[in-house]
Amino acid sequence: MSKANASSMSPDRLANLVSKARKAGADHADAVFFTGNASSVSWRLGKLEDIERSENSDLGLRVIIGKNQAIVSSSDMSDETLDELVSRALDMAKNTPEDPYSGLADKSLLAIDNLPELDLFDENELDEETLKNIAAEAEAHALETPGITNSEGAGASSSKGFITLANSDGFVGHYSSSNFGCSISVIAGEGSTMERDYAWTSRRHFADMESPYKIAKEAAERTLKKLNPRKAKTCEIPVVYDPRVSRTLVGHLAGAINGAAIARGTSFLLELLEKQIFPKNINIIDNPHLLRGPSSRPFDGEGVRNASLDIIKDGVLKNWVLDSTSARQLKLTSNGRASRGTSSPPSPSTSNLYMEAGNISVKDLLGDIKDGFYVTELIGSAVNGINGDYSRGASGFWIENGELTYPVNEITIAGNLKDMYLNLTAADDLEIRYGTDAPTVRIEKMMLAGS
Repeated sequence: MSKANASSMSPDRLANLVSKARKAGADHADAVFFTGNASSVSWRLGKLEDIERSENSDLGLRVIIGKNQAIVSSSDMSDETLDELVSRALDMAKNTPEDPYSGLADKSLLAIDNLPELDLFDENELDEETLKNIAAEAEAHALETPGITNSEGAGASSSKGFITLANSDGFVGHYSSSNFGCSISVIAGEGSTMERDYAWTSRRHFADMESPYKIAKEAAERTLKKLNPRKAKTCEIPVVYDPRVSRTLVGHLAGAINGAAIARGTSFLLELLEKQIFPKNINIIDNPHLLRGPSSRPFDGEGVRNASLDIIKDGVLKNWVLDSTSARQLKLTSNGRASRGTSSPPSPSTSNLYMEAGNISVKDLLGDIKDGFYVTELIGSAVNGINGDYSRGASGFWIENGELTYPVNEITIAGNLKDMYLNLTAADDLEIRYGTDAPTVRIEKMMLAGS
C-alpha cells in the first residue's frame, strides 16, 4: 500500500468508489472527500505561545437501497479500507429503517457543467515565521495604545481545503479554497474595572486581509470605549444593533426558514411564506457565488446547481432553504442549499446570507433617538424558534440625542422576532465578513431589563 493510496482521493478514484458501491448492490450512492492543511500561531506579551499545524483527510460514503440509506466514513484511503467501507455501508443500509424521503438529488438539477469561477483559492503559502510576525505585529501595535494594560493574545492562521463530491448519476465535482486570518484580544483598566474586546480579519486571499495595525487599532479602541460602564433602568426604547451582532438577527431568520424546521413544523415563520415579514425596503439574499466570498461554493453538498436566492424580497418571505430531502417532504424542489459532512446525510444550509444595505447612514439612523441602546455584544441566548420570543443578555452604549454616550452592561433586551423584523430599519454600512451578514440595524421598540 502506497502512502498516496492511504491519504489521497482523486476525483476519478472517488467516482470509482461510487461505481463499486453500485456494482456491489446499492441502488444509488454518493461520496464526499475533504482534505486540507492548516497552520496557526498564538502570540502573547511578546512571546510565542503555540504553533499548530494539521493535515486531514476524511471520506464519507452514502449508499441507498430502496428507501434505506447508510453512511460510513474513513480517514484511511487505502484500497483495502475502501473495499471494507463499501461492504459495511451495504450491510448497514439493509438493517436501517426506511426513510421515504431519502435519495440522491434529482439528476436534472445537478451542476454537470458551466461551474462558476469564484476565485476561492490563493496559492500563497505562509510559513510559521510569517504567521508569527503577523501576530506579533498586531499585539505590539495594540499594546502601544495608551490605556491598554494587557493582552489576551494575538493569532494568525493559514489554511487550505479541497472538496470532491461524486454520485452514481454521473456527477463529479471538485473545488479548492483557502483562508487567512489574524485576531487580537486586549484588556484595558485594572482589577475589577477591567474590560476586554477584540478584532479580527479573515479572507480567502492573503492580499485582502486587513493589516495587523488596523486590527490592533480596532481592538484597542473598542476596549477603551467600554471602560467605566453604567447600569440602565428597565424601559422600552429603540435598540440599534452593531453589524457584529445584527448578523444574529439574520441567523435567527435562517434557522426559521430551514427546510428541515419547516418540514417538522417547528418554525415561527411556518405559515408566512409569501407574506410580509419585514418592511418593504428590506431584502435578504443568499448568494453562494460571491467572488472570494466567505461561504461561496460552486455547487451544493449534493452536487446541485446553486445560484443567488431571494429570501426576503421587498419585505416578503419568498423561499425556504431546501436540500433534496426537505424539498421532497414539502413537495417542492431543492434550491441548491444542501450542506454535507462525511458522517451524516445532507441537510439544508445557507451560504453567503446577507441583508442588503439600506439607504440611510448610521448617523441618520441614530439621529432622532432621544434615549436608546446601541448593542455591541450579546451574551447567552433565549430565542424560541417555535414562537419567535427573543431574550438575550447584552452590552453596548447608551444613545442620547442621536449620539453614543457611555458604555452600558449587564442588561437584557427582549421582544418577539416577528415584531422586531416588521419594525427594522437597515443602515448603508453592509460589509460581507462572516458568511451571515447585516448592516447596522435599528429596531423601533424593545424591552430593556436593567437595574
